Amino acid sequence: MDKKLEAFQRSLEILDRLRVECPWDRKQTNESLRIHTIEETFELADAIIKDDTENIKVELGDVLLHILFYAKIADEKKQFDIADVCNALNDKLIYRHPHIFGAVEAATADDVSRNWEILKLREHKNKTVLEGVPNSLPSVIKAHRIQDKARNVGFDWSNREEVWDKVKEEISEVQAEIDQMDADRLEEEFGDLMFSLINAARLYKVDPDNALERTNQKFIRRFNYIESQLKEKGQTFDEAGLEEMDRLWNEAKRQGL
Repeated sequence: MDKKLEAFQRSLEILDRLRVECPWDRKQTNESLRIHTIEETFELADAIIKDDTENIKVELGDVLLHILFYAKIADEKKQFDIADVCNALNDKLIYRHPHIFGAVEAATADDVSRNWEILKLREHKNKTVLEGVPNSLPSVIKAHRIQDKARNVGFDWSNREEVWDKVKEEISEVQAEIDQMDADRLEEEFGDLMFSLINAARLYKVDPDNALERTNQKFIRRFNYIESQLKEKGQTFDEAGLEEMDRLWNEAKRQGL
């Protein structure tokens, strides 16, 4: 524990010095840091999905730096400091885990999640169940969080297999709107279809954002293979044609790309 505290203290001391001596660090504000924080968070997410342990460690450090930086700026304004941040977190963790620090029982992770939502409403932090979902979340993650919060208060399918009827219904509605050629309605129905697929993924314990990103990465690997093979032959995409590209795509699949 002493080594951990020593390392944390060293980070604080380095940031204190940078804030005084480095022109870039000295000029930063909450607003100027915000976009960098978002970027660092996505870089951490990228390392996690790649299961890149070394980069997870590095990116966690970058995210930690931003947490310390925001606390440092607040300290300079006499608003709060990093100790206040940690104490607020500690108090919240204890309050929201009464099954550990109190007399409430929670045998499963679902029980914990339900208790969590009830406690947040009781705190009046969120006036409604869905209020705690940030508007700026990417759409796939946002849909998953909305559905998960609704589930925590009992609004969910009683039998997960029933969700496939909903998916089929939404596919039919998309097909019907395609025939009507109403662009606005078609976009709405595509949204309903994607929402139902995300719901299905959630019910089967699949993270839809992770699943989609794995497919993105798979497509990139296979498409890059097509491009590299065509370059070796001195061909452009137009010269190769769709049939040749399909052949190379299947070749990439056979190679496990």
